[in-house]
Amino acid sequence: MSQISKNDVLSLREKTGAGLIDCKKALLETNGDLNEAISVLRKKGVATAAKKAGRDAGEGIISHSVSSDSSRGILVEVNCETDFVAKNEDFTKFASEVARQLLDNPDVDLESQRTEQVAKIGENIRISRHEILSPECAGIVESYVHTGGKVAVLLSLGFDFENVSKLDEIKLLAKDLCMHIAATSPVCISRDDVPADLVEKEKEIAQAQAAGKPPQAIEKIVSGKLDKFYSNSCFLEQSFVKDPDQTIESLIKETGGKVEANLKVENFLRFQVGEEC
Repeated sequence: MSQISKNDVLSLREKTGAGLIDCKKALLETNGDLNEAISVLRKKGVATAAKKAGRDAGEGIISHSVSSDSSRGILVEVNCETDFVAKNEDFTKFASEVARQLLDNPDVDLESQRTEQVAKIGENIRISRHEILSPECAGIVESYVHTGGKVAVLLSLGFDFENVSKLDEIKLLAKDLCMHIAATSPVCISRDDVPADLVEKEKEIAQAQAAGKPPQAIEKIVSGKLDKFYSNSCFLEQSFVKDPDQTIESLIKETGGKVEANLKVENFLRFQVGEEC
């Protein structure tokens, strides 16, 4: 059997667009014959991925995976060309498997599996981005995926396990909080987390809108508009979508009192298909 070099594998990959593992297998199967290896890949349908690689993949879904002990979670955006394929069972299963594998090993090579799906489904597929979330200390990660998989959320909720009497209630709260984030898309957790440049921008807008008013009035108008901005943009200050008379912060405190635990939202992720990152 001919010796298969790294350059041989890379050359075959460049000519076909197939994954490195598929290229190596094809070269081994053909004793290093490049042209025969190309034929092998074409027969398997893997080489067609190269022709589709340049096509736009603006549709897709957000897939997720959470560890069995709820200590870690991941969101992954997997894109395709059409909404029809985004709803395809093979595509959604592939996206779920991608999320599971990346949660287990963020450095896993998924190129071979991706090209196989391109050949099978017939559209360009991209694994666009992923991010893992876990509690800072003790706590859980909860998830929510909106119908159709276009929006998904992960939330890290920290608490002292020793004082927790009703874990199920905490998980229900975390799920509600995830659904709320999916619906409202907050900028950050609290006003202390809002980027300074964003605050300055809001101030400038408020001042421009109040132009011509007395200085004391301008100060009150700007302050009022900033408070309104914070209440709309900061998660803890938002009105709970299921009960607008209650803020998220008061909901968390109320639930914490019931379960005898100090609950704290540590972080959240919200992915939406096609959004600018």
